[in-house]
Amino acid sequence: MAKGRARAIALYGEPVLHAPCAPVTGFDRDLARLVADMVASMKAADGVGLAANQIGVPLRVFVYDCPDAEGTRRAGHVVNPVLSPFSRREATTRDTEGCLSVPGPHTELRRAALATVTGVDLEGRPVTVTGSGYLARCLQHECDHLDGTVYVDLLSARRRRKILTEAGLGERPGRD
Repeated sequence: MAKGRARAIALYGEPVLHAPCAPVTGFDRDLARLVADMVASMKAADGVGLAANQIGVPLRVFVYDCPDAEGTRRAGHVVNPVLSPFSRREATTRDTEGCLSVPGPHTELRRAALATVTGVDLEGRPVTVTGSGYLARCLQHECDHLDGTVYVDLLSARRRRKILTEAGLGERPGRD
């Protein structure tokens, strides 16, 4: 993959973060460039995952580079990801979570302890990523982004306001 260039990270409140992203239909050099830029942007911001809309591109693709529950570093990308639904009876974990689009503060959030995402790679070949621990959290977080949800949207209005104030960002209109 070509070396990408770091792009600016969209901040909470920017419209591109609050609307569902479109499926990728072109598997070409532009997509490869986008993924390379996403990796460069994620690394420049010291992130562990990044959705395309976080750099202003409303397409269903994300990149990740983080450890699973066993401490094994996992890195890659998923185009047109679909997060497998999980049963309410499945194990969940409560851990701290943050976001490059809400820079600074972190807060506890409950997520499934195991997550599976299916999609395709840059050439359109099927991929499946199953992760536990931090990777499971990352997969869920990035899929939420592609659906137009930032992690603070999952918090109570009071907690969301506190986090956004701490980050120096305003409340998104109409989200109480």
